[in-house]
Amino acid sequence: MKSVRIIFALAAAWGFLALVPGLFGEAGARPEYYYGFIGLALVFQLIFVMIAIDPVRYRPLVPIAILEKLAFFLPVTWLYWQGRVAMGAVFFGAMVDGLFMLLFALAWFLGRPRSRPGKAG
Repeated sequence: MKSVRIIFALAAAWGFLALVPGLFGEAGARPEYYYGFIGLALVFQLIFVMIAIDPVRYRPLVPIAILEKLAFFLPVTWLYWQGRVAMGAVFFGAMVDGLFMLLFALAWFLGRPRSRPGKAG
């Protein structure tokens, strides 16, 4: 469980470091979308903290955390392939999310319940 704790603690730390400065940036033409995205992403960092604190209890949230990472990684990757996103901060952030997505899947695997000898299931 230690590796699961580390993965989610690192994801939360990275997320806070990457997202909080965005609260002080330019929101663009649709500030409600911009700040809504930042706010929702910051809330998810708290979920990562919860998982890091008690991975066994919050294991059912891990697949949702994987989807959270996929929700940014996939569209940015697709937009990059279409030439609509440049290789820069947004692209780099999406690639980090893709890495954490894979690490979360590893954490899901590592955190699976172990069957006891002599027990069915």
